[in-house]
Amino acid sequence: MRKFRRNGNRLHKSVFFCSAFILGAALLAGCGKKTEQPEETQTQQETVSPSEQAKANETGAVTNTQHSALVGNDGQHSFLTGEKMDPEQVKERPLAVMLNNILEGCPQTGIARASIVYEAPVEGRITRLMGLFENYGDMEKIGYIRSSRDYFVYCALEFDAIYAHFGQATPYVGELLNSDRVDNISGPVAGIDHPATNTFLRTTERKMPHNVYLDIKGLQKDIDKMKYSRTYQDTHKPKFAFAADGQKPDNSKGKSATVLYPGGKSKEEPNGYSKVQAWFEYNEKDGKYYRYQYGGPHIDESTGEQLAYDNVIFQYCYGEVRDENDYLAFGCHGDNDMKVQVFTQGKMTEGTWSRYADTDPAYYVDGNGDPIELSQGKTWICLIWDQYADDVVIE
Repeated sequence: MRKFRRNGNRLHKSVFFCSAFILGAALLAGCGKKTEQPEETQTQQETVSPSEQAKANETGAVTNTQHSALVGNDGQHSFLTGEKMDPEQVKERPLAVMLNNILEGCPQTGIARASIVYEAPVEGRITRLMGLFENYGDMEKIGYIRSSRDYFVYCALEFDAIYAHFGQATPYVGELLNSDRVDNISGPVAGIDHPATNTFLRTTERKMPHNVYLDIKGLQKDIDKMKYSRTYQDTHKPKFAFAADGQKPDNSKGKSATVLYPGGKSKEEPNGYSKVQAWFEYNEKDGKYYRYQYGGPHIDESTGEQLAYDNVIFQYCYGEVRDENDYLAFGCHGDNDMKVQVFTQGKMTEGTWSRYADTDPAYYVDGNGDPIELSQGKTWICLIWDQYADDVVIE
């Protein structure tokens, strides 16, 4: 069992599994292709102290330059979907929103508009969702909103997203949310230094705490009030490699993968996904994976239609129970010995992922060290606790 480094009663914000700081030579050796490093850089990395390493992880002083050079964007395609987009819209930062996924909080509203959805277990061994929305100005509302966990924040940082939530597991994420590393939109709850006063409303059609939604007009007021940039920061890097316009990914050698169970078929396994009975089914006619949970189609309340995705990704992470409340920790950084499975066009490509700094995205590469190509369109990403990897079923 790995140990966490603690700072008082808080999990240190570098968290042990954010182990971006394997010495420079080892980092680069694990990235596939090798590059020469300046001698002074090697010397600096060999003598860096643990505190300096933690700081480098936050600032991006140590980054995955090997893979970032292989993933690009021409300024005319969405960073999130790879689809053709007006260049001015391409520059706009996305909005990351924490979404309820307990049965009483479903169905969500507006989730179908998310370009990317992250799913990961939380306490009680159910899953929670985080949607990443772009060009959301014409939407009315998104819901239903729940509280933050630090591993979702780290995923939001991959996309330089403005991060919205209502509540948080304060001992483990409060310091991060209040730092200048996160452009945070939070409800007025304990532990938040600068709450957003216009963003969140409650509907009378649901019971608390499953009735909070995000009002887009109110959100715009709070973004302006807090003076958050609406365009990407200079540190932002593209995450995905997408197929070219009108093309499909070259995954012809991939294994057939038409039904995906991230938590297996059993309802008894305590892996989060099994409790919500999550699975995906591939439709060959439109090339999309359709989402199911709780025994039936997963729908958007605002449209009544089933959620469907062009890509599904299983990203395996180190996980751990933090305390007696069953709060969980997941590794969102790591060297490229971490497993990933990418599903698109009815086939699976296996590879590894790596991420060395908060300013890096997690890059997905195949056995040759090349970026795994996605279909243009929407993506669903499941963070899977590696302890339960054997529960996953792919048919």
